Amino acid sequence: MHVDFTFLDSFILLIYLIIVLSLGFYYSGKKELNYEEYFLAGKKMGWITVGLSIFATNISSEHFIGLAGAGAARGLAVGQFELMAIFTLILLGWIIAPIYIKAGVATTPEFLEKRFDPSLRKPFAIISIVIYIFTKITVTLFAGGILFYKMFGLNIYTSAIMIVLLTGLYTVLGGATAVMKTHVFQAIVLIVGAVLLTLYGLKEVGGFSGLKAKLPPDFFNMFKSIKDPDYPWTGVIFGAPIIAFWYWITDQYFVQKILSAKSINDARRGSLFAALLKVLPIFILVLPGLIAAALFQDVKGDEAYPSLLASNILPIGVKGIVLAGLLAAIMSSLSSVFNTVAILFTNDFYKVNNPAASERELVLVGRLTTTAIVILTIICVPLVKLISSQVYLYLQSLQGYISPPITVVFLWGFILKRINAKAAITTLIIGEGIGLLRLILEMLYGTNLQKLGIFSSLVSLNFLHFSIFLFVFCTVIILVLTYLPQSEKKSKISSIKYLMPNSFSELAVGLTSDRSKSSILINMMISAFILLVIIGLWSLWF
Repeated sequence: MHVDFTFLDSFILLIYLIIVLSLGFYYSGKKELNYEEYFLAGKKMGWITVGLSIFATNISSEHFIGLAGAGAARGLAVGQFELMAIFTLILLGWIIAPIYIKAGVATTPEFLEKRFDPSLRKPFAIISIVIYIFTKITVTLFAGGILFYKMFGLNIYTSAIMIVLLTGLYTVLGGATAVMKTHVFQAIVLIVGAVLLTLYGLKEVGGFSGLKAKLPPDFFNMFKSIKDPDYPWTGVIFGAPIIAFWYWITDQYFVQKILSAKSINDARRGSLFAALLKVLPIFILVLPGLIAAALFQDVKGDEAYPSLLASNILPIGVKGIVLAGLLAAIMSSLSSVFNTVAILFTNDFYKVNNPAASERELVLVGRLTTTAIVILTIICVPLVKLISSQVYLYLQSLQGYISPPITVVFLWGFILKRINAKAAITTLIIGEGIGLLRLILEMLYGTNLQKLGIFSSLVSLNFLHFSIFLFVFCTVIILVLTYLPQSEKKSKISSIKYLMPNSFSELAVGLTSDRSKSSILINMMISAFILLVIIGLWSLWF
């Protein structure tokens, strides 16, 4: 299934690489970067850059492979994860972004320290870095390796190492400034490439009507039965937002882009812009999976997107643009995770232990950390063999086990000033312990539930339903421990005074101010338009 790649296609791919590396090196070598410029892009990014950077950071090879694969196997239902992300991004822009910005923090672990206690900062940073290795880096390389192997016959390790080295070059030198500037170009390329493949695929299958005629009606139903093994509607509506809250609102991977905005309004509108862009994956990533299932009857899961690329539906030149878009998705996500790991180590470990360190020293540490994570990524490439072939479902289920306790701590920490460090720490330990137990039992026994005894119900529960259960359980823990009579006496006073209630109050005041009223109204119209689009999609494919 190797691709017939012409000279023109190769030339287009080469042009893409030259432009990306040129942009990266240009913004790396403009001047000596200070701490804020290297890690937070100088807090000078406008809303368009913020929105495109969030989108480019999010969309990676596992989306191309996983979303298309799930679409080919089950239809449009997997697109619900993208829609749930939209609601969370709207919440991030309107309410949470001002909290982070006014807290004056550089990372989410630093926010936890200010909100609760120093004892939470380093453990959460460590958890984040470990999660990046197993749910971002390895999955991205695995999915990218599948594509390059099936299309060109390239060894999965060779292609992964090449991508990592190319991306690491400008990330090490330019930090967040280079990363976010290249993201603007990469986001445009990946969108154009994915749109072209979808359009040519639809043309080949006879349009949307032809697609519907070739597939079972259930493929166009976004709401599955409550007993569905993968996408029960109860899990999608109530469980997916729990994962989405952790992923978009508590993860430094995306919060770093919000903190790089030049103003609260740019952060807010950038988040809303990213939310609008998140409508696209249903059409340009999930829909190609359905097209592959209609065109190739023997296609299986993760083979859907590579099968389309390897087919003859794309004319000369277009194939190069589509592959450039795929490469842009991989490189943009990897550059973000490299820079994120660098700020987590530098800000939450080195800077804490060396408070007198100069900005030049901190930037050097950041560059050395980025170099180290690039090398570690190359060493970890063999781990990709351990990943399930159902990439996107693997990623979502793993996140379903680890996200609820973190979501609970942040959510209630945003809402109630009374939530204290002891309640937060206890909730995290117990909640993550239960999630880790589920993960270990599933890895050891899989579907062989007879050997699990009393734990069989824990493992047999759909991962989205498990997320709901764990979220409710952790909520009970944190609220009970917070409202115990002796809790208030021993609780540490938070240094962060601006939380969700303040965010809502400030919006109400802003609507009465001529200075901010117009911006708020524009953002409201954007939000309303996005919600109408989602309602329209649900009504169309209910």
